[in-house]
Amino acid sequence: MTADGTDGSAEPVLWLDEIRSEDIGTVGGKGASLGEMTAAGLPVPPGFIVTTDTYRTFIEETGIDEELFDAVDIDSDDSDALAAAEAKAEELILGTEMPEDVRSKILAAYDDLDDGEAFVAVRSSATLEDLESASFAGQQDTYLNVTREDLIDRIKDCWASLFTQRAIYYRNEQGFGHDAVDIAVVVQRMVDAEKSGVMFTSHPSSGEPKIIIEAAWGLGEAVVSGSVSPDNYVIDRETDETVEVTVADKKIKMVKDDETGETIEVEVPEDERNTQVLDEEELDQLVELGERAEAHYDEPQDVEWATIDGEVFMLQSRPITTISEDADGEADGPDGNVLLNGLGASPGIASGPARIVGALDQLDKVGEGDIIVTEMTTPDMVPAMKRADGIITDEGGMTSHAAIVARELGAPAVVGAGVGTKQLEDGQIVTIDGDKGSVTAGAVEPEEQTDSVESVRPENPVKPMTATEVKVNVSIPEAAERAAATGADGVGLLRMEHMILSTNKTPERYIEDHGEDAYVEEIVEGVRTVADEFYPRPVRVRTLDAPTDEFRQMEGGEDEPHEHNPMLGYRGIRRSLDRPELFAHELEAFRRLFEMGYDNVEIMFPLVNDSEDVTRARNLMESAGVDPAIRTWGVMVETPAAALSIEEMGEAGIDFASFGTNDLTQYTLAVDRNNEHVADRFDELHPAVLQLIGDAIETCREHDIATGICGQAGSKPGMVRFLVGEGVSSISANIDAVRDVQHEVKREEQKLLLDSVR
Repeated sequence: MTADGTDGSAEPVLWLDEIRSEDIGTVGGKGASLGEMTAAGLPVPPGFIVTTDTYRTFIEETGIDEELFDAVDIDSDDSDALAAAEAKAEELILGTEMPEDVRSKILAAYDDLDDGEAFVAVRSSATLEDLESASFAGQQDTYLNVTREDLIDRIKDCWASLFTQRAIYYRNEQGFGHDAVDIAVVVQRMVDAEKSGVMFTSHPSSGEPKIIIEAAWGLGEAVVSGSVSPDNYVIDRETDETVEVTVADKKIKMVKDDETGETIEVEVPEDERNTQVLDEEELDQLVELGERAEAHYDEPQDVEWATIDGEVFMLQSRPITTISEDADGEADGPDGNVLLNGLGASPGIASGPARIVGALDQLDKVGEGDIIVTEMTTPDMVPAMKRADGIITDEGGMTSHAAIVARELGAPAVVGAGVGTKQLEDGQIVTIDGDKGSVTAGAVEPEEQTDSVESVRPENPVKPMTATEVKVNVSIPEAAERAAATGADGVGLLRMEHMILSTNKTPERYIEDHGEDAYVEEIVEGVRTVADEFYPRPVRVRTLDAPTDEFRQMEGGEDEPHEHNPMLGYRGIRRSLDRPELFAHELEAFRRLFEMGYDNVEIMFPLVNDSEDVTRARNLMESAGVDPAIRTWGVMVETPAAALSIEEMGEAGIDFASFGTNDLTQYTLAVDRNNEHVADRFDELHPAVLQLIGDAIETCREHDIATGICGQAGSKPGMVRFLVGEGVSSISANIDAVRDVQHEVKREEQKLLLDSVR
């Protein structure tokens, strides 16, 4: 019953303190769990639920229900049909107006939450979600930092997410009918988290009495989505001791933009990147809350949490669905038996000999086609991970280092498998399933392998045709195939330093150990991998640009200078011009690539300041046998000096200029983006930054110099709209942002076209 004594199921909204687990049919799995947590006195942010009755009434009273369910009644193995079903469902739901009486009651509830001034999180809560047998986790959408203005639209977006390709496929595989699933929407006050993460109250695969906590800076979206590798803490529940702490390099965090209210990604300050997120007192507090949650539900829980000003909030708690019934992980019998269960962290199936890696000096035994088995991967293991066909770790979750690297490499991975390093034998043939999270004995022939969940996505996505080229940034050559599949017009930034850093040796040490020719071939093979995948689309390769602090961590780095601010120091073209004998090897790699016929390769010099830098680099190209008159080459515009000197650099012969907005912004505004005291002043859309970019584009257009952007800001809609309006030649985005940028470019170009004829 609601506060006014009416039947709560008839109300469009219910408050969390009115809800219990038996209301799951009305508020969905997540909503019921939040109601139970609130009733149990656990610290849950206040909020309300837009009920399943509201969703059902919406589709029935507006008359779209039959057409909706007919549209999604398809063969889920047909990727084209899946794409069409998703598009039709989205069109029906988003294109239908919310009844006014429902809209007004939802907004009235919002107004009662913190006097109507709250930023809220809007989360889906389906009736077949967070079940004991199937979590359905990640099937529907979540929106953060939503205001009153956008609330109704975000609720409809949640409803539409009930019919994404992945959700349709998943329900078909689980045997659930689409018309039998309803969806509620949770609207909760946002916790502007300083720290956040996930917690398993028992080991998620073996069920061992260990609490596993993952933690990172900022909002939990970065941890849950896998965009940051979090710290990992293992607490033995029998002794209450923290038995293992793995501190990750937390490069980014998600925060609320104070000016726009939007959730944005920012870099973590340098002094926090490798700092432990949680202290013992905070760990004790989380463990106590986790144990209370498990005691209340009487089963192991998967908890999302966040802290602000020392106060912990529980954002979600659901049963762990990945614990194996055979908790000790042992399996006897013929090939094909399940040996281990963990979390499927990177999709796909791979078979090969297991290679148990207990220490870094054992990485050499990992060869092509092997399966790495280790407690937890580290950045030092990346070269071996590239050689392997699959990865198994004892610890970690969906956001562990192993999971993130495996997904970028496209290698199947099972993490949190508990006892893999103890259960498996070196050389034993195993098969890993990165979707199911299982490890089985023996090999699976290719024709026996089932398609992964990734196959529900169209293999050849339709690419919008735009006058402005949309390119993609590539960090490592092994990501080239996935990058090319985005339909990008080429590579706007291929970072050469990652090919060198992956050897864990400075260039000087690598040459000392392996010779000059081997160093050149290392570069050639890395670039060639990407150039092959994209040919004849252009691949823009940036010459070496690693700061001294990164080199210092590698073998041979003891001679690197110690700099107070390496980002302002001995890096980019400065280092190359100062060490021409070393730079000559990079240029020799380009010469060989051109000789081999890779005319789609372009050369880009980083951190140039003026035409003198350009002229000296051009002369060294000529000395190395690379003719700048017939090859495409250009510069990064990362300093105000470069932006203001672009005409003179054009006269020196450059073919293109590419804006590196991360550096250009911090150098223009005198804001160290790694300094937490001023990081909130870092703004790529600052008028001064935009004027530098706009003026440089105008100058380049006058002198027939192509322009591009390869900085992080190129993925932001506001920057895309500005650049298209200014007439930029190309925009390069991260792999996961290419499709969004393509559509944003197309919309802006169409708008400009319409404006010109009206």
